[in-house]
Amino acid sequence: MAIHLTKNMKFISKILTFHVYSRTSSLQSALYSNNINTFSMYNKLSMFHTSNSLLHYSASLSTESEDGTSVPDHQEFQKWGNGGGLFHKSACIDPSAVVQTGAVVHPGAILGENVHVGSGAVIGPNVTVGCSTRLGYNVSLTNCFIGDSCVVHNGACIGQDGFGFFIDEHGNMAKKPQTLYARIGNHVEIGSNTCIDRGSWRDTTVGDYTKIDNLVQIAHNVVIGKYCMLCGQVGIAGSAMIGDYVALGGRAAIRDHVSIVSKVRLAANSCVTKDIKEPGDYGGFPAVPIHLWRRQVASHRLNYKKDIKIG
Repeated sequence: MAIHLTKNMKFISKILTFHVYSRTSSLQSALYSNNINTFSMYNKLSMFHTSNSLLHYSASLSTESEDGTSVPDHQEFQKWGNGGGLFHKSACIDPSAVVQTGAVVHPGAILGENVHVGSGAVIGPNVTVGCSTRLGYNVSLTNCFIGDSCVVHNGACIGQDGFGFFIDEHGNMAKKPQTLYARIGNHVEIGSNTCIDRGSWRDTTVGDYTKIDNLVQIAHNVVIGKYCMLCGQVGIAGSAMIGDYVALGGRAAIRDHVSIVSKVRLAANSCVTKDIKEPGDYGGFPAVPIHLWRRQVASHRLNYKKDIKIG
């Protein structure tokens, strides 16, 4: 058994040595002639442990990931002169744009005039960023279109899959397809660590001049109008529709598939469970017109004081 294992390890070592150190023309001709049989064995090798050393191998010939998506060749990325970040040769970047060191711009992405991309940011394939938009550190953009003169603060994520699952006929948890986009209008500001999911049956949309605070969650298929203000920790569930000039207080929650008409203000910690069809101020859980909510609060305090006296 030991002899057999030793022979196998020697054979593996020879394969790795040949792959790493060989510079012969026969190896090059095999590569350029798409000799898949020769190199399929190398793609399957990942790591081998021996008693004397640890041998590492990383395949660079594969063009597809495990889930079947295309993976660009790292050799096609180049250093951007204005900032030192990396960009794919198929990306379209205006010469005035700044891509700082550590940022990566993937294939097919488009960056307009005077765009600023902070260190650690990732601009995914085919993402469009409008003129004069600023992206902070560690921003992640995928499957989205960003308008002109926007500000996206550190750590924000836009365009990732929404939260959609169902139980199939076999009792297994299955994922609903998330295949559409997130579209951000012009002059929008998005706070740190805010997440905006891509759409599943319609694009997730944020209107012009809307301002979004830190730690806000906007689910798939949500449509937000123009000139809205969303304070910190607001959560908007999937497929909700919000009109123009809507203000949501901190930690307000919007249930899925509800609609809020334009010019509504919602108090902090409130929850909208059904459509709001009239402009005005609302509060409470469930949200009601503000004067009714204040009466509820006053009545609750009065009853509480009575209970204390009786007790």
